[in-house]
Amino acid sequence: MAALELMRTADLDFHLPPELIGQEPAADRAASRLLHYTRSDKRIAHRVFSDLPALLHPGDLLVFNDARVLPARFMLRKETGGLIESLFLDQPSIGKWHVLLRNVGSYRGPLFFVDADLRATIGEVRTGGEYLLDVETQEPAAAVLSRVGRMPLPPYIKRDKGHDARDDADRERYQTVYASAPGAVAAPTAGLHFTPQLFQELDAGGVERTFVTLHVGMGTFKPVEVDELSEHLMHREAYTISPDAADALNRAKRERRRIVAVGTTAARVLESQPADAEFAAKSDETDIFIYPPYAWRHVGAMVTNFHLPRSTLIALVAAMTGLEEQRRVYREAIEQRYRFFSYGDAMFID
Repeated sequence: MAALELMRTADLDFHLPPELIGQEPAADRAASRLLHYTRSDKRIAHRVFSDLPALLHPGDLLVFNDARVLPARFMLRKETGGLIESLFLDQPSIGKWHVLLRNVGSYRGPLFFVDADLRATIGEVRTGGEYLLDVETQEPAAAVLSRVGRMPLPPYIKRDKGHDARDDADRERYQTVYASAPGAVAAPTAGLHFTPQLFQELDAGGVERTFVTLHVGMGTFKPVEVDELSEHLMHREAYTISPDAADALNRAKRERRRIVAVGTTAARVLESQPADAEFAAKSDETDIFIYPPYAWRHVGAMVTNFHLPRSTLIALVAAMTGLEEQRRVYREAIEQRYRFFSYGDAMFID
């Protein structure tokens, strides 16, 4: 426990040249680069993502997060004409939107959707720029956002305010090809590299797959601001394990087959389950924070992207590779000019 308490956030810091932040996805999803790290011998190999089927073993169970990203960014206009950047977070009820608002100040007058004939008012002020918005509509938020929203790209991906020529492309590419459960406001980015053709190759190689759902929230990407990791207050996210997923996971465990998490979100769902009990179908929330040293309960390997410094995501990677190896791998990735973050390249930890 002492080691956990003493691990410092500064250990997860690194300098990234800005030009290595991916601003657009690879032309072909599976053509992204893939850094292959083998824990048994600490070997690093440089590949392309389409090599992944050859790196997996027959019987491996890939676990994907099938969350579907909402086009959650939209613009509101004050009665005075000023614009407010807005991000939908969730919908407590019809007409009630939980949102982040930027540049709202003390204004409490009517608000007008820039791209729709809709009006809203602020119903409740929360902390951290969060508000409850009363929207004058009986439509579900997802239906409204499908018409007026833009994809909630992280701020390090630069786009023009209001509209950008790449908006339509982002709607397709900031979404996995298997996304089916609407509600996320950030993509499970490790899955962005998979294609239908890659799934066919995985099937042919005897690699199984199943899906869980975790609706990724903005807290996933929030930097850790405390000096010691043990003091960080982890965000909570809702997840679902279906009966089919629980059955697939239990069969893999019984047969001692490897469970491979596709992304940190899938890993968090799996590691939130007890080590000494079977997987159960459930809907719940998790605030699990995985960082070194950590005894993995279920996940035997992981596909992931390259993450922000001082984030809970890079802490999770360090928990799988060891802190010093995570730092060495990231130095190598920077030297080899890998692309980082959501629209970046990938890593397979074997």
